[in-house]
Amino acid sequence: MVAFYTFIKKVRQKATPIDVLLLNLTSSDLIFLLVLPFKMKEAKNNMKWNLPNFLCPLTSFVFYTTIYNSTLFLTAISIERYLGVAFPIQYKLKRRPSYLMFVSIFFWVISMAHVSIVYIVQSFHHSNTTQTELGSCYQNFTQEQMQILMPVRLELFLVLFCVPFFICCFCYINFVRILSQRPNFNPKKRLRAIGLSLGTLLVFAVCFAPYNLSHLVGFIQWESPSWRVEAVLSSTVNACLDPIIFYFSSSAIRGTVHHLLRSMVQRVLGLWGSCTALYSRTQDNPPSAQVPMTT
Repeated sequence: MVAFYTFIKKVRQKATPIDVLLLNLTSSDLIFLLVLPFKMKEAKNNMKWNLPNFLCPLTSFVFYTTIYNSTLFLTAISIERYLGVAFPIQYKLKRRPSYLMFVSIFFWVISMAHVSIVYIVQSFHHSNTTQTELGSCYQNFTQEQMQILMPVRLELFLVLFCVPFFICCFCYINFVRILSQRPNFNPKKRLRAIGLSLGTLLVFAVCFAPYNLSHLVGFIQWESPSWRVEAVLSSTVNACLDPIIFYFSSSAIRGTVHHLLRSMVQRVLGLWGSCTALYSRTQDNPPSAQVPMTT
């Protein structure tokens, strides 16, 4: 919420391309957190769906859309950072926040279009019993459904994971290389650049790689691998690692975080000082002993 508030404020005042991308990434993470409790409930029930039927495709649609939103926006951030150091003058003259707004809309449409398979697959289920009535949500499929689902999963693996991942690797490797070749470059900025690069690649490796590899293995075996559930759960770590990227990407976020930390430290010190002063007064002026009254 701190990141969302900061980016909203920054975009309203003076938007930059990176702010537009980070605002969309933050919004995607917040939407992800809204549906995460439903997935947690499903995992707690041993992947049995005990919630209303309409929530099954809706939860899956939103959950997977935000996952692929993250891959696309993280890739766009890596491209923006690379162009800023590789072609600083040309890029500064041509970059416009409005361009990134159209790109962001395109990313949302692409993610939702691919993930709409969760609704399409249901239309190919001709039996009278739905998956949710069988107690599962988007897990058990007929052969007819597999004919539709498996090629789409392979496309998701290639188009929305492999391509973004290789682009990120190229951009951040060259990003760090170019900065390292500049002798007068600020060491703190170089450290932030390395942190941004490692944070992004860590998100891809920990959060997105296992889940998307299950697409490839499933296509080869023509069935969902037994470890797919654990791979899906690993993608939830994304919401925890993205704040690292926010911190290293935006000076506004760093300023907000530092301000909040200073405020907390000042309040703790003030509270500690008040408690110390109160304790000193009680030691200097102990309560007088009461003399019992006699009759």
